[in-house]
Amino acid sequence: MYPEYLVAPMREDLTVAGFQDLKSADEVVAAIESEGTVFVVVNSVCGCAAANARPAAKLAAGSAKHPDKLVTVFAGVAKEAVDKARAYMLPYPSSSPSLALFKDGKLVHMIERHQIEGRPAQMIADNLIGAFEQYC
Repeated sequence: MYPEYLVAPMREDLTVAGFQDLKSADEVVAAIESEGTVFVVVNSVCGCAAANARPAAKLAAGSAKHPDKLVTVFAGVAKEAVDKARAYMLPYPSSSPSLALFKDGKLVHMIERHQIEGRPAQMIADNLIGAFEQYC
């Protein structure tokens, strides 16, 4: 588990942009199994989360067409919440960071770490915006 002082600014990077920080399995179930669309960011302390994933998530969330709910779980911090979120993301392997879009409780779009590393935030955001336009 990472210390709170280390992850607080990384968590806040998304929460100030309107993402709800989920810390329990029950919160994850309630969010993902709700009606409508839910965008889940598996946040991380790694550099590609800071340089690519979080900026992309914020850019996409600000698009004209966006999910009903924006939520995040933090890998290495909220183990129960992350494990539950990743269970919904199967058959994709666990990856941090990762970005997932759900519609009516079903996974409809997934971006794994290997699709985040080395790619500019705008390219990732454009991918997400395309998914939002299709499913939201």
